[in-house]
Amino acid sequence: MSSLPSAEELRRRARDAAERCGVDWIRGGGDRAVRSPINGEVLTDVRWQSGLDGDAAVARAGDAFREWRTVPAPERGALVRRFGELLREHKQDLATLVSLEVGKIRSEALGEVQEMIDICEFAVGLSRQLYGRTISSERPGHRLMETWHPLGVVGVISAFNFPVAVWSWNTAIALVCGDPVVWKPSELAPLSALASAALLDRAIAETGAPEHLSQVLIGGPDVGEALVTSPGIALLSATGSTRMGRAVGPRVAERFGRSLLELGGNNAAIVTPSADLDLTTRGIVFAAAGTAGQRCTTLRRAIVHESVVSALVERIADAYAKLPIGSPLDEGTLVGPLISSSAYESMQDALLAAREQGGEIIAGGGRRLAEEAPGAFYVEPALVRMSEQSPIVRQETFAPILYVLPYRTLDEAIALNNDVPQGLSSSVFTGSLTEAERFLGPDGSDCGIANVNIGTSGAEIGGAFGGEKETGGGRESGSDAWRAYMRRATNTINFSGSLPLAQGVEFDI
Repeated sequence: MSSLPSAEELRRRARDAAERCGVDWIRGGGDRAVRSPINGEVLTDVRWQSGLDGDAAVARAGDAFREWRTVPAPERGALVRRFGELLREHKQDLATLVSLEVGKIRSEALGEVQEMIDICEFAVGLSRQLYGRTISSERPGHRLMETWHPLGVVGVISAFNFPVAVWSWNTAIALVCGDPVVWKPSELAPLSALASAALLDRAIAETGAPEHLSQVLIGGPDVGEALVTSPGIALLSATGSTRMGRAVGPRVAERFGRSLLELGGNNAAIVTPSADLDLTTRGIVFAAAGTAGQRCTTLRRAIVHESVVSALVERIADAYAKLPIGSPLDEGTLVGPLISSSAYESMQDALLAAREQGGEIIAGGGRRLAEEAPGAFYVEPALVRMSEQSPIVRQETFAPILYVLPYRTLDEAIALNNDVPQGLSSSVFTGSLTEAERFLGPDGSDCGIANVNIGTSGAEIGGAFGGEKETGGGRESGSDAWRAYMRRATNTINFSGSLPLAQGVEFDI
């Protein structure tokens, strides 16, 4: 693996990519440093905004909403179509910023921008399919139906691990549904956010859409607080930890707002005796080590039948030993850095706890490139064999740690899969149709995502994304997730010339 790029090289790449996207003031003048996890050095600085800025942005978005909600949905789709075209033109630039700010390897960063493009395509089609229902009325000469209308201003709070894709899931759908968006991105990825917002601003200007349909607020917790508490935010979509969700959910509910929460995941894959172990190994290694274990859908538990557990552990350990670890900008790198020192410390604390709770570290866990970049935290993905689902296994650690647990019966395996507070993603590797259908059935996985013969990560935008239990219950992206961004009205039209009442009620005057 080649050495890490210099700080000056990273700064140059950040400046050039951002300016090509339309961010022309990246060179300095701000009050907050932006660091790259690639080498721990400063990329640039940005100016943080305050909670008062958040209040003003919500007010501007409210003005835009009153105009945008009356624009026909297909015309709203034209804005999103143009945004998708600009994302295609600047895919490389935006992916560069994602890699620089959060450490994603090149292919994963490009994949994240592709998700943005894909959701724009989905939303454009959706703009002609915001269907309601016609319902049979019990009264003659009456029509009963449902209509869907724009909801209001959508607030988005996003996390570092998908610094732009999750915003685009919300924004593309919200815009075609008639809603403006106010976005607080992760403090760790402001440049990616500013570049994405600049491209959307350009699309807004080119299509003649109202100003302030899209606004980005770079700042700290006080900005998030402004979105959480503002009565002008009709829907708050927040991605983060379960702890964050516990704080946000009640605050939004207190003011009778809507919340869409995407919180923690402690995802498992069950491996049955009939599984193809070559396919299983590939699926597990990507799901567990991809994005350096920093996806909400990262595989954290492998629940493996006792007849194949030793063989599979050996295969995974061999694959881990060959994983190229280093600069995410280098071709061939598969594991980039953790986002910060605190992430590294959490990983080491979890490994210590696993040992204390009877675990055996089979592979990984060590640090790489510490002498070359003391401020960067590259780690070897860890493989830990456990005899039971101990407290540390039931806890999500946002780092590449894969716990392997044995099982004897499928009932036992499903119980282990479900015996955690989180309920985001899950999978089963099997050659048995019976086992697959049982896993997908009502007494199978209790997660929002349940896969067969693929890992827990890598969701497509066509399906609704989200989970159950402490994952928050929200659904974003595809399928009918658009309904969260609209309000439903039930309509009764009387064309009979008389006034029969429902349920046979008589009220003659």
